[in-house]
Amino acid sequence: MAPLRVLSAWLLAAVLLVLAGCQSTPPYVYQYIPGKTATVSNGYAAAPLHAPFLVHVAIDAGNEIAGRPYRFGGGHAGFYDDAYDCSGAVSYVLHAIGRLSTPSPSWAFRRYGEGGAGRWITVYAHRGHVFLVVAGLRFDTGYGSGPAGPHWLTRSRPADDYVMRHPPGL
Repeated sequence: MAPLRVLSAWLLAAVLLVLAGCQSTPPYVYQYIPGKTATVSNGYAAAPLHAPFLVHVAIDAGNEIAGRPYRFGGGHAGFYDDAYDCSGAVSYVLHAIGRLSTPSPSWAFRRYGEGGAGRWITVYAHRGHVFLVVAGLRFDTGYGSGPAGPHWLTRSRPADDYVMRHPPGL
């Protein structure tokens, strides 16, 4: 019995050592940080002055379609449309910065670009929804107050089941 206890203690210690070296992944949550990010006023975003050129272009592209209505499939027949769904809006912005050649559905963004959060642009992708964070502002068609359709938000949102991806270099 004693050898079994010693073996169990060693196994438990080994498991604890292994787990101590693992970093637990906290639930993803988009959170706006005032003063360190882009700003939004009257529905339009402004990039921080020190942001790279492509971040300014991404924000300008988001501003072009911000406030347009939501339509399932909007932005998928081509990048330019009169209404957008979530993935159509994300596709529009990424196309504007030269990082996407054809509109993509939300599930496809789970494998877009490089893994993890980007320094300036992060894609949060789920099988049924996708949104962008550009210079700290969320560009989304959901989880906000007001009308549906693409718009800039500072409101935090849970993103536990989302995969974070980013355009290379951004």
